[in-house]
Amino acid sequence: MFPERREDVVTQTDRPTPLSARETLPSVRDVLALEAFAEGVPEVLVGDGVLDGRVRWLHVSDSAGVARLLDGGEMLLTTGSAWPDDADERRRFAHELADVGVVGVVLELGTHFTEPPPELVDVARDRGFALAVLHREVKFVGLTQAVHGRIISDQNDALRARDEVRERFTALALRGSPADFVVHQLAQTLGAPVILENRAHEVIAAEVPLALEEELFSEWELRSRSAHRRAAQRQERGGAPAADEWLVVPVEARGIRWGHLVVLPGPPHPAGRTAVLEQAAIALAVGRLADGDTDEWGRISRRRLVDGLVAGRFAGIGGAAARLEAGGLPLSGTQLFGIVASGAVVSPEAADAAARGLRGRALAGSAPDGVVQPATTLLLSLPAHVDFSDEAVLAFAGALVDTAEERDRLVVSIGRRADGVEAALVSLREAVDLARGRRRKPGRGPALRRAEDRPLVQLVTALRGDHRVIEHGERMLAPLIEHDLVRGGDLLDVLEAMLAHPGNRTAAAAASHLSRSVFYQRIALIEELLGADLDDGEMQTALHIALLVRRSAGR
Repeated sequence: MFPERREDVVTQTDRPTPLSARETLPSVRDVLALEAFAEGVPEVLVGDGVLDGRVRWLHVSDSAGVARLLDGGEMLLTTGSAWPDDADERRRFAHELADVGVVGVVLELGTHFTEPPPELVDVARDRGFALAVLHREVKFVGLTQAVHGRIISDQNDALRARDEVRERFTALALRGSPADFVVHQLAQTLGAPVILENRAHEVIAAEVPLALEEELFSEWELRSRSAHRRAAQRQERGGAPAADEWLVVPVEARGIRWGHLVVLPGPPHPAGRTAVLEQAAIALAVGRLADGDTDEWGRISRRRLVDGLVAGRFAGIGGAAARLEAGGLPLSGTQLFGIVASGAVVSPEAADAAARGLRGRALAGSAPDGVVQPATTLLLSLPAHVDFSDEAVLAFAGALVDTAEERDRLVVSIGRRADGVEAALVSLREAVDLARGRRRKPGRGPALRRAEDRPLVQLVTALRGDHRVIEHGERMLAPLIEHDLVRGGDLLDVLEAMLAHPGNRTAAAAASHLSRSVFYQRIALIEELLGADLDDGEMQTALHIALLVRRSAGR
């Protein structure tokens, strides 16, 4: 029998540790794996998930009244020599330990108990704290030195890592980095998917593997609200997040909350994942304060969504649809239109306001290449019953800009109606191809181009990925391309003007901004270089397709 161990003085432990600091503490599993514990031949009786609990301190005590001296997060190291002899009293004692938040109990057998009390095992399993026994006597002072040394070392490492993280995100805030870039840096730092959402749970920016988008963003609002509830419950309990839990941190300053950062499970970080998340939230809050009343978050969200669709940056249609709905664009029971507004500045707010006037929503993207600037790509969602006639389109276009001068310069290119995301991608491409046509002269009110009135544009959009069509077009136009490159000529522009007015050379000359005599000289040169008759209908069609294919490539 080992000699009895009793503590001479019991000292109350420190105050509870904040969540961001608690993450950097060693787990019960880490503590039991220390070499100092191996000498005692430890055996885990209650483990599994509770072994991930964070150990704030190792407290040595045999007292039956130790619970009143603990604050939570401690691991209790004991021989149990002063525990009650009555089983019911020991059960009550075990519940007291659970009530104060002890994360684990390590009982050395041989001094007072030869086997662990069954009631202690039952309470540990029911209340969720770890229980292990030591089968050999070890020096408790050696265990406390090992554990506290590990805690202090980890905390020092965490302090250095937090300084580095703080400097990184402070620099982003001072540079005025946009929210999507901050989110990108956060995802890189944590090595995990990150989502920034607004108060309405609409996704503003996300760094998520494309393969996860459909699963993650389907019913995003429900998933997000559930994560918020779990985070609130965890905060009430004062526990550290489990390895498979989402972390949620508010983005707020001066009493104003704009949204939340959500990070999915990932590897641990030396500074603590919550601490990193909090620093990113501060950087975002500073940026939001600097934006004032401008909805920069909304602009970023819509631009990234539309640009990603146009560029094909999505793994599948399901993922793209889930991402759009999570970003606030209705898809169910709607009709979708791809639109390019060019020739005048159109703000994302003006576009969405014009869409709301038709009981819809609009997302604004960047200007596509090869289009008269300024230009904005739009994805418009309208209720299925809304008639988007030419009259309604012109009213929509008029609401995009403020002045009559801007309306006279505005050109609105619209793809065909789409009933789903896949068709909406085609509609967007059609709108871009239409917008790459010739620059219009300022007129009275917005000019309207609709893909449904341009069958060749529809054909080229459908075949734009076929290398044979591209090669054929380049081959047909090669003499004109070489001439224009060498001599700085305008033969391609003249040809486009003529094909836009095939039966009216006078209108074609006016569209090319050339005198009739110079225009006819250019036409003769084109015919000579191509060895073709430009009055032939089949040749006109072939050249028109070749030009459209070239324009669709942004050249």
